[in-house]
Amino acid sequence: MTDDVIRGLELSEFQADVLRVPESLDLFLGGGRGGGKSYALAALILRHVAEWGAAARALYVRQSFPGIGDFELVLRDVLPRAFDGATYASQSHVWRLPNGAVVELGILESPADLTRYQGRSFTLLCADEVGEWPSLSLVERLRANLRGPAGMPLRVVLAANPGGPCHQELARRFVFKAAPWEPFVDDVSGRDFVHCPSTFELNGFIDRERYARQLEASTVGDPELGRAWLRGDWAIARGAFFGSVLEESRVAVDPWHPEAFAAWRTGAGTIHWDPQVIPGTDWLLFLAHDFGVTAPAVTLAVARSEGGEGPDGRLYPRGSLVVFDELHTAEPGSWTKGLGYTVPRLAEEIRGFAARWGLHPDGVADDAIFARTGSGAGSIGEELRAHGVFLRPAGKADRKTGWERVRALFAGAGRPDVPGLYVARHCEGCWATIPTLPRDPRRPDDVDSRGADHWADALRYAVVGQRAGEAAMVTRPW
Repeated sequence: MTDDVIRGLELSEFQADVLRVPESLDLFLGGGRGGGKSYALAALILRHVAEWGAAARALYVRQSFPGIGDFELVLRDVLPRAFDGATYASQSHVWRLPNGAVVELGILESPADLTRYQGRSFTLLCADEVGEWPSLSLVERLRANLRGPAGMPLRVVLAANPGGPCHQELARRFVFKAAPWEPFVDDVSGRDFVHCPSTFELNGFIDRERYARQLEASTVGDPELGRAWLRGDWAIARGAFFGSVLEESRVAVDPWHPEAFAAWRTGAGTIHWDPQVIPGTDWLLFLAHDFGVTAPAVTLAVARSEGGEGPDGRLYPRGSLVVFDELHTAEPGSWTKGLGYTVPRLAEEIRGFAARWGLHPDGVADDAIFARTGSGAGSIGEELRAHGVFLRPAGKADRKTGWERVRALFAGAGRPDVPGLYVARHCEGCWATIPTLPRDPRRPDDVDSRGADHWADALRYAVVGQRAGEAAMVTRPW
């Protein structure tokens, strides 16, 4: 029965791929408009009720009943064709199928709506347009209603377009955690998830050319929203400092794995930041650090390409920078508060971070941490060095110049003939803060330092200070 009902559906490539993901994995269908996410949800519900019969209780939720209307039409097309005798009660929004399965459509607008589902059991939870909720807290509370017989997979499927109020939470939890279609563990729910992206370009059941014109026309005054709807790009922040140059599809790269990284370094002859080596001969590996105590301290692991492939097999043009890992001391749940680490504790963390990649703990940092205090005590940079972390001044000029260089590299990402700036998807702090960093309202060429700018500052030090060690010709103590 299950195979028969699935074969009876006309599916796009995206929808077929969604159905191939094992049912033990939760799903995030995150893409642009017109990608076929709603029909994919209907196909998942249809397969679930066909396979599990009377044990199946599927719940589909939206924020409001008007939002349910479109999905009602989809199910009116799908369910009666698969099940003779399927009935729908429009007042209660409940489908009852001849095999005993039930499909319910409901709203979840406020905590008061949770009482509708109190004490009830569901085996499949589908939440559509979750980007329109202010957060996922209400949907997460519905997980308590997932109950079923032994051996039956209990699953949550979320669907959203980028650009809504919940955009940053969705991007942080599901989009930048791993490459598309690769399983990962969601830190909040502890569940194994897969991010399944889609765009209208892969949907052969619509007039794609006309649909693109409609989206472009409807977002003509908001190019970032247009990018989100057309391309399904989650690296957007309307009005943000990097908004016009930072696109997730170009900048985000798959995580580099330490084992492959070690093998690649051996084969490629990559070098550490060693001023005794003639520069320009191979890849350069270094750290970029922004110091903080009450604010987070951020350390980025950076690779500069001199041309050739990275450990991921991707070709990076000469001069490209890849942020392949990050370390930070942000307080859980806040990107602006630090954990208050002392310099010795911070140095210990940085040494361990570098050791995981087989790196020496050296690189660049803000010039300010190398200034001596009036009391005669050494600088923060000297104290870090005394504890085994060897940083050099980035030698930054004015902030405007630094940001211009960062923006230029972001703009070059993805082009085969110019250097670009790339960031690994699992660098959570980078993706949570840099795309949304606002402009300074008084200095539009600068970022607003009242925001969570610590990751962006570390990135700027990497860009402007990448050759500082080569010029300094300082001998290492090891």
